[in-house]
Amino acid sequence: MSVAFTKEESAETAAETVLPDRPISPHPNLVTEQGLEALNDLLRDAHQAYEAAQQIEDVNERRRQASIPARDVRYFSERVRTAQLVDAPSSSAVVAFGTTVTFSRNDGRIQKFRIVGEDEADPKTGSISYVSPIARLLYGKAVGEVAGEGDHEVEIVAIS
Repeated sequence: MSVAFTKEESAETAAETVLPDRPISPHPNLVTEQGLEALNDLLRDAHQAYEAAQQIEDVNERRRQASIPARDVRYFSERVRTAQLVDAPSSSAVVAFGTTVTFSRNDGRIQKFRIVGEDEADPKTGSISYVSPIARLLYGKAVGEVAGEGDHEVEIVAIS
């Protein structure tokens, strides 16, 4: 039989199914208790997706289907390994990791965000990363204090 009719793996095909790693932040991996639980859930889900992909008989399809879960397993394994659990703040006197801060902007908008780790931050649902510019601006400030300058001033209205 001619080699043209056999199914062989090529180095190119194999390389196409290995995705580059997701970038890891250079900042400390601070997490809340909920953030650590979420990371563990995501790691478990990635393992399950990888194991499901391993059941596919066609080797090319198996590699394609396993590529994203394999990358996610590597990423979430590293994030869980480096996670630094930060206890909930004992006081709401100043803005800190894990607090929820309400502030008013110069244009009259009132915004409320919880300051959390990078992986659990989702501004659409009311959480921002502790390394975001607004979180850094507010960190350590108390109710009534103004942070920023010019058109970018914000006043802290509440901390919980």
